[in-house]
Amino acid sequence: MYKVNINDSINLETEYKDGLVLINGDAVEIDMASITPSRFHIIHQQKSYLAELVEVDFSQKKMTIKVNSNRYELAIKDQYDELLKNLGLDNLNTTKIKEIKAPMPGLVLKLLVKEGDDIKKGDNLFVLEAMKMENMIKSPSDAIIKKIFINPGDKVEKNQVMIGLG
Repeated sequence: MYKVNINDSINLETEYKDGLVLINGDAVEIDMASITPSRFHIIHQQKSYLAELVEVDFSQKKMTIKVNSNRYELAIKDQYDELLKNLGLDNLNTTKIKEIKAPMPGLVLKLLVKEGDDIKKGDNLFVLEAMKMENMIKSPSDAIIKKIFINPGDKVEKNQVMIGLG
């Protein structure tokens, strides 16, 4: 069984049981054919739908899909996620990171944050040029920017502390 939240507004329980797809306990008949590994043709109640898997984040159990050009954000939880939540153990994997280090030697092209900014996991922090490629460095967790040790144009070495977090 999976609990699916769609666009932070619709909640469904889905299950695959005895060859049937159940949504909120009701059997749903669909005919689905894969066009490519990320695109599908679906027929449900004599209507045709084109579905595309746009993005998947397995660590966060989230995905983005498009159905007939409409975009949907899905957050998925299984029975183990629910059990951990009920036991109060659902935040054990959150780690507190104190600093952002350079993942490789390079040149700081652009700084996208400032001291005091409240950042979320996945937010863009800065652009680092390495081996003639621009690399967007993103936040690994939610935090507040305490101190910035770099400026655009700075050359950095691998593992050099670039941003202090609080």
